[in-house]
Amino acid sequence: MDSNGKMDERSIYLRKMIIDSFKDAGKGHVGGSMSAIDIIRVLYDDIMRYRPKEPMWEGRDRFILSKGHSCFALYAILADKGFFPKEVLSTFSRQGSILGGHPERGKVPGIEASTGALGHGCSIGIGMALAAKMKKRDTKIFVMVGDGECNEGSVWEAALCASKHKLSNLKIIVDYNKVQSSGPTYDVLDLEPIADKWKSFGFNTLEINGHNLSEIRQSFQNHTESANQPTAVICHTIKGKGISFAENTAKWHYKRIKPGEIDKINAALEENR
Repeated sequence: MDSNGKMDERSIYLRKMIIDSFKDAGKGHVGGSMSAIDIIRVLYDDIMRYRPKEPMWEGRDRFILSKGHSCFALYAILADKGFFPKEVLSTFSRQGSILGGHPERGKVPGIEASTGALGHGCSIGIGMALAAKMKKRDTKIFVMVGDGECNEGSVWEAALCASKHKLSNLKIIVDYNKVQSSGPTYDVLDLEPIADKWKSFGFNTLEINGHNLSEIRQSFQNHTESANQPTAVICHTIKGKGISFAENTAKWHYKRIKPGEIDKINAALEENR
């Protein structure tokens, strides 16, 4: 998204890739995938080191999608980058497919952790960050959590641990779309003041527009790492971003998509040009 609120061709292309992949399955976590895709795109396009043909390369940076239900945003990126053929996306949720409703390490190339039970990704990321420090690698670890996921006490236990160990190579990304499965985050369990919470847990904290590509890029490229602190990047996003009738509504957290709805969704995405 640019300063005028328009999406570029790649943002629309990736969103259409996600939606088209739901055709056969007819279901999936649409809202959270749309709120997360721009952030994940920037990480893989501009920030992270990795080798699609050598997914277990030791020198790679790691990305953990702790909010595993939004996995199709990550699947689309991994397919686009060549971790597996794009044709595999159409097998989502079919018997025998490598692509399930939550990502599985060891089954899907490029997936660093099996996630789905919310609240675990931060702890896994801490282990990876500690290992990198101990082995004196300059590896960076990125963990994306959902705002609803931040209701989990395990997130904050992990935050205490990350701060204690001064994990400057760890970045927690909060997809703050403010709508979780059962309704607005404010009504379910209010997180505000969320920035102050992360700061109080010892994190170098910043807030950005999670759909503005320049802001996302700058937050990872130019933000000076503290030698003694992990970082929390609070990304203000929109649930269902790009699909006007799906934005900011819990109904589109998980959605069964009827055959006739695909064209309607793609038309809505075109309106963002």
